[in-house]
Amino acid sequence: MEKTKFIFFKLAKDRTTLLGAILILGLILAAILAPLLATHPADISEFHPSERLSGPSLEHYFGTDRMGSDIYSRLLYGARITISIAVIAIGVSVIVGVPIGLLAGYYRNWFSDVLMRVSDIFLAVPQIILAIAIAQTLGPSIENVILALSATYWPFWTRLVYAETRSALNEPYVEASIALGAKPFRVMVFHVLPNISSSIIVRTTIGMGGTILTAAALGFLGLGPPPPSPEWGRMIAESREFLPEAWWYATAPGIAIFLVVMGFNLLGDGLRDILDPRTRRSKE
Repeated sequence: MEKTKFIFFKLAKDRTTLLGAILILGLILAAILAPLLATHPADISEFHPSERLSGPSLEHYFGTDRMGSDIYSRLLYGARITISIAVIAIGVSVIVGVPIGLLAGYYRNWFSDVLMRVSDIFLAVPQIILAIAIAQTLGPSIENVILALSATYWPFWTRLVYAETRSALNEPYVEASIALGAKPFRVMVFHVLPNISSSIIVRTTIGMGGTILTAAALGFLGLGPPPPSPEWGRMIAESREFLPEAWWYATAPGIAIFLVVMGFNLLGDGLRDILDPRTRRSKE
């Protein structure tokens, strides 16, 4: 409880971290309250030729797209897609990458080497290239985007947990538990994992921003959720042929992506400064 209070106090004190938390909270609220906040929730996927490519106004805050749908409403519903993709993809990456990193870091044998070589193979290929290849092979859909992102991001957690576990095994409390006869599972789960959790939390927070940006890139290339899904990357791709006249078409989703990614990066940097004692000492 005291640690939680300390974290919230530090978050509130750091303006940039607080800004990041506010931006992320805004994304979550926009996704949850989309039916209430949207001005045209019923026609985000319908064709309205009379309102096609209308500029920002009191009726359409961010203008309309090529189908005449309200961009503001589509952004709100698109936030649900963004959160779903990021949370599930990062969740799968953590579930896969953390146990592999623990096992590879704890055991110093051929099994550990095989696990790390497999992760190195995935890391050797640029993540965006591998994600494009997987998404292109499987076809455009939310499920395939999540699978492509999960397959490319889990090695980051494996490499991080591997290094942290190797370091933690040299700590006196871990050596003492091993000397007292603690089983490997107990050492990894009850001694090593809680003490490296701060690094995992920070990496997960920053990874959310990168995942959202990569998902938007896949949507921009036509590999994301198919139309008429209000995915932010696809919205930018659809606006290209109407630029620069319909400048609002690309501006609104572009700013949304920028703010969300910046929010996760700011929050991740702030959490790293708070949870990592070495970083705090270097700044004091």
